[in-house]
Amino acid sequence: MKLAALLKHRRTIRVIGFDDAPFKRKKGSKVHITGIVCAGTRFEGMVWGKIRQDGWNATDTICQLMIGSKFLPQLHLVLLDGIGFGGLNIIDLPKLSERLELPCVAVMRRPPALKDMEEAMRRLPNPEKRLKLLQRAGEIHAFPPFYFQVCGESPEVIAEVLKKLTDCGNVPEALRLAHLIGAAVMKGESSNSA
Repeated sequence: MKLAALLKHRRTIRVIGFDDAPFKRKKGSKVHITGIVCAGTRFEGMVWGKIRQDGWNATDTICQLMIGSKFLPQLHLVLLDGIGFGGLNIIDLPKLSERLELPCVAVMRRPPALKDMEEAMRRLPNPEKRLKLLQRAGEIHAFPPFYFQVCGESPEVIAEVLKKLTDCGNVPEALRLAHLIGAAVMKGESSNSA
C-alpha cells in the first residue's frame, strides 16, 4: 500500500531508520551503522553493519543489510539521518530507492551548510563524484521542523508521514533510536542528544 493510502486509512507505517554510530576520525576506519525498524513509533527490530569513513560503500552496505532480510517485505519507507554517513560516505539516494523499491528520505535536523560540506568534500579524493551524489539526492525540502531530501514519494506526503513517525521532539523515532543505540553500543551508554 502506498504511503498516501496508509495515511488516509490511518494504517501503521513500517519504517527503518539508519544512523552511523560514533567513530574515531581516522582515514579509512570502519564506522558502524544502525538500522532500527519501527511500526509507527514502536521498536520492532534492528540491523547492524559497517562502512568505511569517507568511503564509497554506504549505499551498497544498506542494500546488503536489507535485500533478503526478513524486514524488507514489511517496510513502507527508509529514513536516513542525513545524506552522508561516516563523515562523507555519501548515500546515492535514487539508487537506494530503486534497489530497495521503497521511498528513501534523508532527514536533517536543520538546513545543511552546503558550502561547508562542499569544502570538506574538496579535501577528499574524487570530490566531483561526491558532489554529484549530493546533487542526485535532489532538492532539500523544508516542512519545519523537518528538512529532507526524498526519492520515490512526494515531499508533501513525506512531511505528513514524518509527523506520524515522530513521538516527541523533531526526529522520527526510528532515527532517534538508531542514534541512541549506536552510541550505547560504541560508548557503553547512549548520548544525551538524539
